[in-house]
Amino acid sequence: MNHAFPCGTLPLDFVGTLRARRNAEPMEKLATPELLDDWFVESGMLDLAPGADEADLAIAVELREAVYSLVAARIDGRPLPSDAVTEVNLHASGLPVTLRLGPDGTTRTGSVTQGLAALARETVEILGGPEGALLRECARPECTQVYLDRSRGHRREWCAMRTCGNRVKAAAYRARQSSARS
Repeated sequence: MNHAFPCGTLPLDFVGTLRARRNAEPMEKLATPELLDDWFVESGMLDLAPGADEADLAIAVELREAVYSLVAARIDGRPLPSDAVTEVNLHASGLPVTLRLGPDGTTRTGSVTQGLAALARETVEILGGPEGALLRECARPECTQVYLDRSRGHRREWCAMRTCGNRVKAAAYRARQSSARS
């Protein structure tokens, strides 16, 4: 697998395809059209690669950044940027992914445009509904993954305990051990 899905929410996992946003050189996980195809299949949104090209990739990255700017504004309590709202709404009005019933169950197929429309519609539902209040950004300084904090008490700090949470706790433990020896 080329991609990770720590959030369990596809638009937020899609935002996470640009890793370590605050670093001087963030890590781009959608560097090629093939990686975009892989994201759609690995996420389970599509069963077959949509056949992305360079233009599709540029549009996908533009949508990803619009979603991130909306999420960041919502987290910070700022007004939603109107250009990002326009971008997401434009995509959300697109055709849905095609779902077909066959002898072996269901098949999800579609173009990159259809996949992006599905991501945009889910973004609209999150930001426009009660879940928008649950948006958080990972507390690990090197991580900029956003997620919905559905934990009891809404005190979750990390995008995923098995990665970021574990790293932060291990670093804190090492620091305590080092200061105890000094």
